[in-house]
Amino acid sequence: MKMAMIVAMDEDGFIGRGNELPWKLSSDMARFKELTEADGFNSVIMGRRTWDSLPDSYRPLPERVNIVMSRDTNWEAEGAETALYIGRAIELAYAEGSDECWVIGGSQVYEMFLDRVDEIHVTTVHTSGSGEVRFPEWDRDEWLEEVVERVGSDEKNEYDSTYSIWTRR
Repeated sequence: MKMAMIVAMDEDGFIGRGNELPWKLSSDMARFKELTEADGFNSVIMGRRTWDSLPDSYRPLPERVNIVMSRDTNWEAEGAETALYIGRAIELAYAEGSDECWVIGGSQVYEMFLDRVDEIHVTTVHTSGSGEVRFPEWDRDEWLEEVVERVGSDEKNEYDSTYSIWTRR
């Protein structure tokens, strides 16, 4: 099973403000859906706050096994599998027969899985200081970057952005 992360961050590494994304990027949302659904049967792993931030109409994320990391052993939600620790989240994805498992946030969950993924799909939003929650520190020298696409701002994309895939060396 492939393990990967997907994240949008500004040039300072901010990924969120409050309990939502600090920008509107239609191209990034479409890419997120396309990658995490793909052609196979996939899982997404997220923290409980990320789960809570999803609009009701998208919770659970359709066509994917939704695995929510929570320290609260009594937490449950319709359409979500709950995992208390990393191994359990991976076990759930594997047991469901997932082809790919995508870590989708937030910051603490990214940090927990950073050493377990082989790819990080990053949309760099060309603005700065746009949030209060950051992607965890990571040594980019341990990764190779392939720039895949540059998207300009328009009526559906608030800022210019660059989509890259980082692969572990």
